[in-house]
Amino acid sequence: MGSRRLDGLILRSPSAGGLPIPSSSLIGEPPASRAPTRILPWRVTAVLLSPGEAVRLLLACSGQRTLAPGIAVGEDLAFWAALLRVAGDLVARGRFLPDLVGEEETFAARWQPVLQGSDQERLHALARAMPAVARALSNSPAEDAVGEVLAGFVDHLVRSGLQERAADSAQERAADGAAAKRRASRAETPHELWLRALLAPDGRLAGSRDALEPLAAEVREWRRPVEELAGAPFRLCFRLEEPPAPEETGDGEPPAAAEPEQPWRLRYLLQPVPDPSLLVPMEQVWPARSRQARLLAAHGSDPRRYALTALGQAARLVPDVEAGLRQPRPAGCALDATGAYRFLTEHALALEEAGFRVMLPAWWTRGRARARLNLRGRVSGAGSGRSARNGFTLESLVRFDWQAALGDEPLTREELEQLARLKVPLVRLRGRWVQVDGAQIRQVLRFVQEHSGERRPAREVLRAGLGGAAGPGGVPVDGVQATGWIGRLLHQVQERTALEELDPPRGFQGTLRPYQMRGYAWLHFLRRWGLGACLADDMGLGKTIQTLALVQHEREAGETRPVLLVCPTTVLGNWQREASRFTPGLPVMVHHGPERQRGEAFGEAAAGSGLVLTSYALLQKDQALLKTVEWAGVVLDEAQNVKNPETKQARAARSLPAEYRVALTGTPVENHVGDLWSLMEFLNPGLLGSQADFQRRFFLPIQTRQDPEAAARLKQLTGPFILRRVKTDRSIIADLPEKLEMKVFAPLTREQATLYQAVVQEAEEALEASEGMSRRGLVLATLSKLKQVCNHPAQFLQDGSAIEGRSGKLTRLAEMLEEILETGERSLIFTQFAEMGQILRRHLQERFGREVLFLHGAVPKPQRDRMVRRFQEEDDGPPVFVLSLKAGGTGINLTRANHVFHFDRWWNPAVESQATDRAFRIGQERRVEVHAFVCAGTLEERIDRMIEQKRWVAGQVVGTSEAWLTELSNHELRELFALRVEEAVRET
Repeated sequence: MGSRRLDGLILRSPSAGGLPIPSSSLIGEPPASRAPTRILPWRVTAVLLSPGEAVRLLLACSGQRTLAPGIAVGEDLAFWAALLRVAGDLVARGRFLPDLVGEEETFAARWQPVLQGSDQERLHALARAMPAVARALSNSPAEDAVGEVLAGFVDHLVRSGLQERAADSAQERAADGAAAKRRASRAETPHELWLRALLAPDGRLAGSRDALEPLAAEVREWRRPVEELAGAPFRLCFRLEEPPAPEETGDGEPPAAAEPEQPWRLRYLLQPVPDPSLLVPMEQVWPARSRQARLLAAHGSDPRRYALTALGQAARLVPDVEAGLRQPRPAGCALDATGAYRFLTEHALALEEAGFRVMLPAWWTRGRARARLNLRGRVSGAGSGRSARNGFTLESLVRFDWQAALGDEPLTREELEQLARLKVPLVRLRGRWVQVDGAQIRQVLRFVQEHSGERRPAREVLRAGLGGAAGPGGVPVDGVQATGWIGRLLHQVQERTALEELDPPRGFQGTLRPYQMRGYAWLHFLRRWGLGACLADDMGLGKTIQTLALVQHEREAGETRPVLLVCPTTVLGNWQREASRFTPGLPVMVHHGPERQRGEAFGEAAAGSGLVLTSYALLQKDQALLKTVEWAGVVLDEAQNVKNPETKQARAARSLPAEYRVALTGTPVENHVGDLWSLMEFLNPGLLGSQADFQRRFFLPIQTRQDPEAAARLKQLTGPFILRRVKTDRSIIADLPEKLEMKVFAPLTREQATLYQAVVQEAEEALEASEGMSRRGLVLATLSKLKQVCNHPAQFLQDGSAIEGRSGKLTRLAEMLEEILETGERSLIFTQFAEMGQILRRHLQERFGREVLFLHGAVPKPQRDRMVRRFQEEDDGPPVFVLSLKAGGTGINLTRANHVFHFDRWWNPAVESQATDRAFRIGQERRVEVHAFVCAGTLEERIDRMIEQKRWVAGQVVGTSEAWLTELSNHELRELFALRVEEAVRET
């Protein structure tokens, strides 16, 4: 069944003032808290989705805030998407059974979920979290609604999977024509009808209810044991008990390695669900008059009947339990070492998934990793491979020896041989149980014999020392012991505090704060060894100047090859200006725009530069050209642009030849496990192995099982190459001012440049014929028009046209907000135009799927107060607040924000400071970052420069107007308005 339109559907919604209350703040503001509300019916038009369409929609919504610009994922869809994930988990674990459900005058075949223990708890938690809007079409309690929808999801997922399998074998069935004719010549039995209906799209059975009732009774009886187990007040538990320790040897030590002589014991216990602290051994359950049996019976059910049923179910999963049921009063069973190992590795998980509780020895659940077989490398000497800079390189050859260990304890060759001879997977070694794989032991023996003493590049030693190498048969390599220069290198890579201090380069015009000095020295250290570095400092901590200091230092140290820096188009101008400011002696080349150099001319120009700037779009488009240059280094700014390893940009970045590589990003990369492979493959190729290896060793264990061991290994391996500092670090706080003020230079799009030049041309013609008040009005009107063009063409044209991709300022704002929202911070955005505020609000809500508040002069005081209260006090309140400068520039306290954006400029520092003080005032507990937007190459940049160069001008300005600009001569105004296209426009 496909989707179809439903007219006249009745939806029950909380209402106030004769209107339904918006279900999301993206639709409209919530009413005042004092407004009376009632549940009222509303007639709506809807689209009824088929189960398959609903599942596809919810899969697209899972984990997303927006599906596309302007299409946000509501709370109800996000909730049902979470329930769909629960259904998928149940199906994947086989937690479902077929059923026959009565519907009207017949029956329908359904696949029903089977819930036990933790599954029921998950469902209860979801029901408690159900948003009110999800119940607008139903009066059912939340628990019932969640259960009904979950059953529908499970039925669809199982049925669709079976239908796919059936379709795959359709050709085989068609070939068996004789069998098909025999089936067609006789009437199908009720059981065959049921099986066919379990595959059919709607599940309905042909036949009357009376005729199918006997089958329904059979199905109910068949399902009864499972349902009784799921609803019983008890839970069957299994506890694996190890054999007693053997006698000590004459010297007081346990045997080194011996096959156990006594069996293991799998003990059965019963646990009341209401009292999980009580565990009753099964031998105390069977006597009906025992005290423990009476305590259990007080929970309203027969514990012995439950125990027999539960043991029967468990016996299907564990053959040893089935053998133990031959006893009259089963209380446990004996296991040999092989059976105990099989229970630990296979049966325990199967029992837990079936709803039973399993208790395993502490050494298995807590210390299993320490008892695994591993390899350790030892570096016993350094070979050749001198370089002019530090004497050795990572290609230097060193002598490598290997030693096997079980957990923390080294093994001698004799012990390895003894373990290899044992035929059991669990042995007691030096007083504790360890897991042994005979084939793996033999592989390790052969590996140690064949590879010890060989010479390997130091780069492989470093990777092994960080845990990135893999031994034979998947045996992990647990570190490297080394002395000399390779030992010092390993220590310095792992412990950044061991780095030597490095003086700023002579040509660096600025002051590096202490934490920036540390970052600069760290970048230089990794660069010396040809290792890639990811500088992941918070926004505003100075990634740009730390990188420029590195490039300048290398230049002064004799490096003649250029560095390629790739960044988003919107920050090309920022890099160019920051390089001019902090490293004025560094030759900078911008490779961008339709007039950019190509062929030999590009190579010659790049060779004469110290820093070449280009964009991600050209990284892909000009890949072949960029590969012709021998780069000293490649730097990726906002490196999240290459987080997807399959994109052409990411592949192009990895293909560039360079001696060292640097990635800059303010996004906390440690929170994005899936992105790390692409980033590290650019920085240090091969460090994380192949993409398939990374998925197997790290991504799947961490993402699906939250495996702490895999997470720790990944951090150990990547941590030395990622430097992440946040503004809340105590070591950083002391280095920062209370308020960080910075300029954000944004480019114009081609459309903006065309409109800008048209406004300037019109104004120049009119200026010649105007004077006095008329001239003053013309100047002010032109200033306003040019600012509108710099903001967005849609604001200037006032035509309600599209927003995306037409404004350099807006694009850069969205890029910065993406990073800020990801770190959970809040922002104020000031504009002097109400219409621009509306554009900002609309676009940012569509982009991020988060509510954006907008305060302007027409907002009444009660609504204004609600906005401020929601922004300041609600933990899940709107994270972005757009304010018109006049309405929000004074009189309100918004200290919840620690970012302030001046989207367009008033060109009066006093007015902008007043606006900034909405966040930077008493009550603010964090550093405030102030971002003043300026369109490069336009009047915005020149006026900003005038104010910076002549601070006295700002002091003489009285009031909040821009009238001082009208006093400029016509010649000065022409210079002011003129567009410098080469600086302003940054398009490919």
